[in-house]
Amino acid sequence: MIRTTEQTSNHDGLETMTTRQLLEGINQEDQTVATSVKKVFDQIERVVQAVYEQMKNHNGRLFYIGAGTSGRLGIVDASECPPTFGVPQGLVVGIIAGGDGAIRKAVEFAEDSKQQAFIDLQNHLLTPNDCVVGIAASGTTPYVVGGLEKAREMGCITACIVCNEGSPVAKAAQYPIEIVVGPEFITGSTRMKAGTAQKLVLNMISTAIMVKMGKVKGNKMIDMMPSNNKLIDRGVKMIMDELDIEEGYAKELLDEYGSVRKAMEHYKQQSD
Repeated sequence: MIRTTEQTSNHDGLETMTTRQLLEGINQEDQTVATSVKKVFDQIERVVQAVYEQMKNHNGRLFYIGAGTSGRLGIVDASECPPTFGVPQGLVVGIIAGGDGAIRKAVEFAEDSKQQAFIDLQNHLLTPNDCVVGIAASGTTPYVVGGLEKAREMGCITACIVCNEGSPVAKAAQYPIEIVVGPEFITGSTRMKAGTAQKLVLNMISTAIMVKMGKVKGNKMIDMMPSNNKLIDRGVKMIMDELDIEEGYAKELLDEYGSVRKAMEHYKQQSD
C-alpha cells in the first residue's frame, strides 16, 4: 500500500519562509482538497443512501469511530446534529480512541488496539440496525480496522473515510470513501489537507441524510433547537417569513411550542 499522506511535501525550507509565504503555501495545498472530494462523489452517495435507508427503515443509529484528529472530527459532526436538526442525542454518536479525555489531549497508543473500538461501540448497545463509519486519514489505524470488522460481522452497515487508496480500513468497510489528497504541506501532518477533506465529507454525509429525513424545509433548519439568542432570532425570522406574521406573534409561537416546525404546524391548524 502506498500512503500518499506520508509522501514528502511539495514545499521545503518551511522554516526559512516568510509568514506570507507560509500562508500562500498552505492555501495552495488547501485548494486541491475540494477537487479531490469531488472525484469520489459516487462513493459518498452510496454511503449516504445506505445509511439513510437504514436509519429510516430500521431506526438505525450512526456511529463515527476514529483516533486523534479523525476521531475529533467525528465527534464534532455528531455533536452538532441535535442542535442543528433537532434529532435526539444518541442518534449520531462520535467515539474516539482513548475516550472523551482524548478529545482535548492525545492518549498514547490508544489507536493501536484492534479490540477497543468494538468494546466502545458495545457500551452504546450497538445493534445490527446501526451504521458505523470509520474515519482514518492513513487508513491503517488498528482501532478503526477492528471496529469496522466486528461491526460488519454483526451485520451493521459499515463505511469509512480515508485519504489513501487500498488501505486496511477501506477493505474492512462495505462502503469505502477514499479521498486521495496527496502530500501535506508539512510532511505527514494529516490534520491539514486530510482533516479538511474528512470534515467536508462528514458535512455532506450528515447534512444530506438529515435533509432526506425531512429535517429541513426549503433551505431552513425548522427542527433546530432554539438554545441561544441567535438561534431564537433565526427561528422567529423563519416563522415570520413562512407565515407572513409580525415578529411579536412569531416569537410568542416559538416560545410556546419550542420549535419552528411545531409553531408553524399549530398556526396552520388554527387557520384551517
